[in-house]
Amino acid sequence: MQIKRDIYLQKLIRKQKNGLIKIITGIRRCGKSYLLNTIFYNYLLESGIAADHIIRIALDDIRNKPLRSAESLYNHVSSLLKDSSDYFLLLDEIQFIQNFEEALNGFLHLANVDVYVSGSNSKFLSSDIITEFRGRGDEIRVYPLSFAEYSSVYSGSKDEAFDDYLNYGGMPYVLSLTEVEEKAAYLKNLFKEVYVADILERHKVRNSVELDELLDILSSAVGSLTNPLKLSKTFKSVKQKTISDHTIKNYIGYFEDAFMLSKASRYDIKGKRYIAATAKYYLADVGLRNARLNFRQTEESHLMENIIYNELLARGFSVDVGVIETFDKGANGKTIKKQLEIDFIASKGSQKYYIQSALYLETEAKSRQEKRPLNIIGDSFKKLIITRDNIKLRRDENGIEQIGIINFLLDKSLLD
Repeated sequence: MQIKRDIYLQKLIRKQKNGLIKIITGIRRCGKSYLLNTIFYNYLLESGIAADHIIRIALDDIRNKPLRSAESLYNHVSSLLKDSSDYFLLLDEIQFIQNFEEALNGFLHLANVDVYVSGSNSKFLSSDIITEFRGRGDEIRVYPLSFAEYSSVYSGSKDEAFDDYLNYGGMPYVLSLTEVEEKAAYLKNLFKEVYVADILERHKVRNSVELDELLDILSSAVGSLTNPLKLSKTFKSVKQKTISDHTIKNYIGYFEDAFMLSKASRYDIKGKRYIAATAKYYLADVGLRNARLNFRQTEESHLMENIIYNELLARGFSVDVGVIETFDKGANGKTIKKQLEIDFIASKGSQKYYIQSALYLETEAKSRQEKRPLNIIGDSFKKLIITRDNIKLRRDENGIEQIGIINFLLDKSLLD
């Protein structure tokens, strides 16, 4: 089964020979090695690069164990450079190299070598990239499969594909499994044996139970406004445990560094400022989220919101939660100030979109509720409501568009 990942391939193509180290990051098991060693490698061959000018080294391969030091790797690569024409160096699982930063910085001095690396586990997380390669590295963030990628190799209908995607998410290996028990076991094992284990190793966390419980709470409350202080109070009231908001803030940072979850900050649209009090958190993959909760909480509305958020990130948007103030008349005739929420503000360069996620607009009252904050924004950027219906695209008299989620996920031209 070959899954095209064109959005990432195009990023690699655009960044060729830019003088920087191309660093492929993302949550473990999301397909980074496949992108580098198969998709990009085949592209280079098809574009006319000679095979002996593509140096491809999988450092987790036992046969390459002698290369697992900065000096030996550098000397080996140097020995393969036979002329002054361009070479492409593809290094997979770079964290197996002791002091890999030293080796990669050395390659920057080879003018005819274009370097691409991928890595995983606790030694190769986002904070490492920022710290070690500031100004010299170019990060390509890879996400689990989008629905478009997932459905492109799914054997059933688009509706059947979405039902599976809603439950089991887009981790590539899941597509090779046929039994639901196998899918669930694989996803649960990723948390226990890979993601949490990496965090415990990297940060020397003493209380793994607290870390696990926080992950459960965040998974359960995906898309809900919260902050470390509120979470600390939840531990005290629900778990009868005392854990400081400072510790919770650190734990959330660990999850973010491991690409397990992302934060959407609240933004005051009219005041043009961020509101720091609370934020929303979304899991990197809904299948992982469901597995974390033993598939007990699979509310479509929350999962849809998480899927849309991840889709926007994969398309290169920065995503915030929108807040807009309005004033209503109370029962006593007094004016009451209210804060209305817009699920997502998606921004990329000069582009901006306001997006609501709603399971259904089954009544006129529900439709007015979802459209109201969009109608009072007052600018000309596109406003979109995404629902579970199979709607291609409809537009009301105020320019607000509605589309079914499957059509939205499959049509990238809607946001261009």
